[in-house]
Amino acid sequence: MRTRRLILILMLAVASGWAIPDKSSVDDLKARLANARPEDRPNLCLQIAERQVAAADKLFTDGKVEEGQAAVQDVVSYSQQAGEAVRQTGRRLKNTEIALRKMARRLTDIKHGLPSDDQPPVQAAIDTLEKIRTDLLNSMFGKKEK
Repeated sequence: MRTRRLILILMLAVASGWAIPDKSSVDDLKARLANARPEDRPNLCLQIAERQVAAADKLFTDGKVEEGQAAVQDVVSYSQQAGEAVRQTGRRLKNTEIALRKMARRLTDIKHGLPSDDQPPVQAAIDTLEKIRTDLLNSMFGKKEK
């Protein structure tokens, strides 16, 4: 009975360790990106971009428009880096495309909550993410040259 309890406790401890998300800050992720292997770069870039989307949403909500626009520019920059890294490695194309689609949708939701004067930079970011997505889809499903 005692060993069963110990095994159950160990299983719960391991499971809870897996359930805890990575709490690295954006700056930590940027530092890791500088020395990352090519196959790890897309995931790191996407993590940074996704966190910057969340940060932009909070900044815009708090009325910090300039800081929110800077976060949106980070989203674009790291999304472009993720797209380039995925094309170079040829791996994680689908996952990257899905992440970009989700970020574009979230940015669209953010844009709708902004005054019309603050919307154009966010729309430009959405357009850029959509272009990266389209390029990834073309590389996955486009015509192959013989």
